[in-house]
Amino acid sequence: MAIIKLDVNGSIWERCFTVFPLVLVGSREPDGSYDIAPKHLAIPASWQNHYAFVCAPHHSTYSNIKEHGEFTVSYPRPTQIVATSLAADPRAENQSKPALRAVPTFPADTVDGVLVKDAYLFLECRLKQIVDALGDNSLIIGDIVAAQLDDHYLRTSDQDDQELIHAAPLLAYLYPGRFTQIDQSYSFPFPKGFKR
Repeated sequence: MAIIKLDVNGSIWERCFTVFPLVLVGSREPDGSYDIAPKHLAIPASWQNHYAFVCAPHHSTYSNIKEHGEFTVSYPRPTQIVATSLAADPRAENQSKPALRAVPTFPADTVDGVLVKDAYLFLECRLKQIVDALGDNSLIIGDIVAAQLDDHYLRTSDQDDQELIHAAPLLAYLYPGRFTQIDQSYSFPFPKGFKR
């Protein structure tokens, strides 16, 4: 095996595949309608129910959240890859996203937003902080104020984790430009006494 030095003067992320979640972030538009946009640089930001994702300031998602202070996150299933792709459709000249009409949604309970039907995990967030100037991007951090989960994805003590993942597979984005379904997993070999 040879180790190759990468040029860090540009983005290194196109030089190999890396694994990310793929989520759909919902935000309220200035006209009162709702936008949904796929994001893959998205993670829990703490063990205390904070959620964060990367967004460019010139995107409507950024300005919508900055203006209204709320957003939603839907975790799509592998079977929803087409709907997830439709949410990435470019805006028309009038700034609408006609392809979103094909993405079914339902109203959020706590924030002013919508969630994507048939996803498996739903988060409703209030804006906590925006960290700007990360190159051309920003980190949007929210407090999770409500969450819902499809019961097929709920971990319980009476079901093996591998059986759960096999029965309820997860969608993963392999940047750049690929996706996969995760339906097999293995227990991580934590050292004895390990604590988070």
